[in-house]
Amino acid sequence: QVQLVESGGGLVQAGGSHRLSCTASGDFSSIGTMSWYRQPPGEQRELVASISSTLNTNYADSVKGRFTVSRDNAKSTLFLEMNSMKVEDTAVYYCKMIISAQNLGAHWGQGIRVTVSS
Repeated sequence: QVQLVESGGGLVQAGGSHRLSCTASGDFSSIGTMSWYRQPPGEQRELVASISSTLNTNYADSVKGRFTVSRDNAKSTLFLEMNSMKVEDTAVYYCKMIISAQNLGAHWGQGIRVTVSS
């Protein structure tokens, strides 16, 4: 069984920086694209950033130039470095990984809250 566990959530001041991590564990052979999503209060979940197995990255327009997504394949870990944070970055952040286990499928973390104060 595959599990994704996020860490690094908490309270950040506007203008500050913060880092999220997401580590996959369990019995699997490979990980494809890794992504971060977020769900602001009262809104729908949205894609924040993704990174493919070949290290191609993609960002939402709202975070371009401020957030950086990276991965450590040896540790099956996904990172999100967030800089120049804004109040509107407040959300529950979820990681998602495409993992080849018994079947190829998408696996989600449980979500972690990040609150940006003004």
